[in-house]
Amino acid sequence: MDEGSFYSIDRLVEFGLSMAVATQMANSMNIGLQSMVTPGADNAMLPGEQPVWYAVLDGSATGPLSLAELSRLIAEKRVTKETYVWKPGMPNWRLAEDLPEVLRLVALAPPPVPEG
Repeated sequence: MDEGSFYSIDRLVEFGLSMAVATQMANSMNIGLQSMVTPGADNAMLPGEQPVWYAVLDGSATGPLSLAELSRLIAEKRVTKETYVWKPGMPNWRLAEDLPEVLRLVALAPPPVPEG
């Protein structure tokens, strides 16, 4: 067999080592991408799983609230950017204006109905 042939032992070992290195690099990149947090992007939720929110209304905690209920309160102007909100996993209450998930709901709320 010719030394320059693809099937020579040197070429096969070189090919095998190259494939092992490439596989390791791809796995490292995939692990890095999976653990990356993109600001403003929601993590994937399981089907049927709804985030649970709490809001401070009239001086006391109200909840649990689904996204639909929170959206309704935003549309009714009961939850504003100055309202404190919280969901499980957050260390402290935060203003609604500081949370991209809540700001997205504000952007989706319809404007006031015109009078007349």
